[in-house]
This record gives sequence, structure tokens and C-alpha cells, in this order.
Amino acid sequence: MQLLRAGFLCLFLATSLPAAPKGERVLVTAHSFHIFIAPRLAPLAKAAGIEGHELVAAQMIGGSKVIQHCDLPDEKQKAKPALTEGKVDVMTMSPHVYLPDEGINHFVELGVRHNPKLRFFVQHSWMPWDGWEGTDKIAKNEDRDTRSLDIVRAANLKWRTNLEAQVKALNQKLGRDAVSITPVGGAVLKLRELIAAGKAPGLTKQTDLFTDQIGHGKEPILALATYCNFACIYGVSPVGLKVANAALDKLSPELDPLLRQIAWETVTGYPLSGVKGAK
Repeated sequence: MQLLRAGFLCLFLATSLPAAPKGERVLVTAHSFHIFIAPRLAPLAKAAGIEGHELVAAQMIGGSKVIQHCDLPDEKQKAKPALTEGKVDVMTMSPHVYLPDEGINHFVELGVRHNPKLRFFVQHSWMPWDGWEGTDKIAKNEDRDTRSLDIVRAANLKWRTNLEAQVKALNQKLGRDAVSITPVGGAVLKLRELIAAGKAPGLTKQTDLFTDQIGHGKEPILALATYCNFACIYGVSPVGLKVANAALDKLSPELDPLLRQIAWETVTGYPLSGVKGAK
């Protein structure tokens, strides 16, 4: 009888658990606030039972606008050939604060021409220099430790609002929600608020997150941004996935689970993330 009950339990679990989504062929175009996700997605996909994930290409230009990736000469171009050959299911882009960025439109138009089901994710990154261009920018990294987060929130909102306007117009033109926004900037703000409140394990000050005044991220930000991108692309929570991160464990074993939770809550709480059911 016990064996029979166990068999029914296994059958129930097998039929009630959602099936893992199919693996996607991913093209990454990026600056330094985004390029690091390219090799980090595969281990997460494997841990989630997702088969067939493939990094088609990763195209990097430091400090770039998306239009700069469009304008690369043919001998340096990785993105356009992959799109025109129909080798891509998902493309990620990472604009700078200068919006609208016509490169987003150009890549979307090229991509859907060769794959009508192609999905695009545009990363809204954390704010470089901790403020909008001009007098709001910090002069040195240490300024972050005494700077009001209200300044960062205002700049972050301005950037996100400008990006949302472009994405909404583009989706309206396409007649479907082909382009989504990966809300990394919002997730990083949540982490920074927790640090300010003394609730981020292993992190005691804002500069624990950044390497320089520009805002290049240390491992907590790199991990958080990766979790956000993974959650958007696959609609799967990174919480509980068995992927080790020794760099985070050195800070605190409790930090990595927190970053995963922040990422999932941010993505599912943002309507333009592309995740079904996002609020």
C-alpha cells in the first residue's frame, strides 16, 4: 500500500509541476553594464531544467548606444548576420541614457523581418555616475556612501520613463508586445535601499556595489542583473536554482538568495518585463 501511495504521489508531482520552457537562441548586444550576462545565462538555464539554451553571439562596445552596434562595419558585425539568417529567438540590448535610441528600432525591424516571433529585451540599467548627465553626476566612487538615494531615484525614473515611451511606441507599431524592458535599474535601487537600511547581508555601504565613479558593478550587481535578465527571458524564477557563486558566498551565504528574490519580485512587479502575470 505504501508503494502504491508513493507511486501516486510521484505521478501527481510529475503532472502538476509546470514543464520547463524551451531553450532560446540568445543574441546579446551590450556595453559593460550588460555584457557579463552572456555566459552566465546558460548555468541558470541548465539548473532550471531548460534544454537547448544557446548563446548565438555576444557583441560588446564599451559605453555604447544601441545605434553604435547597428553601425558597426560588416567585418566587425555579429548581430546583423545572426538576425538576417534567422538564428535568433531572443535579442538583448542595453542602451545608454540618450533616448530615443534609433538602434533599438533598427534591430527590431530587421529581426522581425526574418523571424516574426523574435522577442527583444532592452535592459534598463542602473544609473551611471548616480545621477542624470550634468551637475548631478558624482565626482568619485566614495560620494555614493553619503549621497541621497532620492537623487538616484529621480534619475532612474527619468531614464526608465524615456525608455518606456520608445518601447511602447515600437510595440504599438508592430501590433504585438515584441519588445520588453528588463528592469535591472529598479532591482539595483532595491538592493541599495536595503544596504541603507542595514538589511543586505555582507554589504555595509553603497561602494560595496561599485568599482568606480562611473558605476561598473561588483559581483552583487553582476549577479542581480543576470538574475533579472534570466527571469525576463524565461519567465522562470531564479530563486532556489542550484548554481553556486563563490564570490557572493565570500560576502555572505545569505546574500545570493536575497539577490534572486529581489530580481524575481522586481521582474514580476513590472508590467513591461514581458513576464506573464507581471503587475
